[in-house]
Amino acid sequence: MKRVNTFRVAPQSDEDEELLRRLLDASASLWNELNYERRQNYFADDDSSVWDTDEYRGRYNGIVGSATVQQLTRKNSEAWRSFFSLKESGDCANPPGYWGNEEDGRTLRTYIRCNQYTLEWGKRSRLEIPVGQDLKEEYGLGYHDRLRLEVRGNPKWDGKQGRLEITYDETSDTYRAFQPVTVPDSRQDSPLADETAALDVGANNIVACSVSTGSQYLYEGRDLFERFRETTTEIGRLQSKLPEGRYSSNRIRRLYRQRTRRRDHAMNAVARDLVERLYDEGVATVYVGDLTDVLESNWSVRANAKTHNFWAFRAFINRLACVCEEYGIVIEARTEAWTSQECPDCGEREGTVRHEDTLTCPCGFEGHADLTASETFLKRETSGEVGPMARPARFKWDDHSWSASSCACPNEQRANPQVASVGR
Repeated sequence: MKRVNTFRVAPQSDEDEELLRRLLDASASLWNELNYERRQNYFADDDSSVWDTDEYRGRYNGIVGSATVQQLTRKNSEAWRSFFSLKESGDCANPPGYWGNEEDGRTLRTYIRCNQYTLEWGKRSRLEIPVGQDLKEEYGLGYHDRLRLEVRGNPKWDGKQGRLEITYDETSDTYRAFQPVTVPDSRQDSPLADETAALDVGANNIVACSVSTGSQYLYEGRDLFERFRETTTEIGRLQSKLPEGRYSSNRIRRLYRQRTRRRDHAMNAVARDLVERLYDEGVATVYVGDLTDVLESNWSVRANAKTHNFWAFRAFINRLACVCEEYGIVIEARTEAWTSQECPDCGEREGTVRHEDTLTCPCGFEGHADLTASETFLKRETSGEVGPMARPARFKWDDHSWSASSCACPNEQRANPQVASVGR
């Protein structure tokens, strides 16, 4: 089975960082050139094939090395094969896109063949990757030398290493590496994993999660959305000052890119932080709801900005599914109709009232709406086999990670006063 180790890499000097950035930038340039040629062939009126492309090794061997040129070419081919597969199955799909450009900023990324890098773990963990001969000569590296980088983190999986991916995260100003490994199928992720969890996904609170163990987690999204909205307002202001006939500028494009990357960084961090906590609790199955009813019930401009622009629900669920797969957790989609209106005490639906984060019922129940919805969802999918919920752990985004908040949820009503652990 396939699993992925994720860790940070750090250049040991400014010169090493400059070398690494040039390597990643050249990889993005190679991807763009190759992808442009294939897109031109795809949209051509003649019988051109996307597989009929120029040889790029001669142009990029001296910078990234021949093995890396091969891996980038192979990765691009995989993207095109995936596109054709989706198209043949009748799904809506677009041809592979570009990794940005020099003017607006590229997505800095590269792929290293499995036998071309060395990863050593210990007190002084390090990663060594190949560099093209031209860059070696320019930066004073010997013929057999490789770029050495510090590694921060610990491996979760030990097995046969696969193709390494290195990316630069502009928002957090960090370099990250993703190492696929193949571990024996006999190695179960968690022998005692039989717990379940249910998620209520939204915008005010990105995720409200209830676990059959009694734990609850709440990831707040209001502050994150306000920053997204402020950037959107600034984009609108700059657009209003553009000369007639112009629709964008370098500043506007940078703000769009910054807004998207901040949102995606936070969403990706939610997925990983939550799944790691669920894995530690022995969760084997996670239930998520359908987006349809939510989108149809939100009509205001502000709600539309949340559900369609900021929320990026499907992208988040796809990311969540990928992280769950790393940990051997199954994710299943189920209808969550009425879970946001149903009283957990008496089952009333029509008479309940939701105001912001609070759900109240004529029977006297009053609790956090999203957490109640996830708890109701969980009980529905597990036929009620769920114990009393502990006090929920709340998390806020600090631009780098999700940290525990000491603020209690409003109007909490819990049968068990035990406090859920927020540490790992």
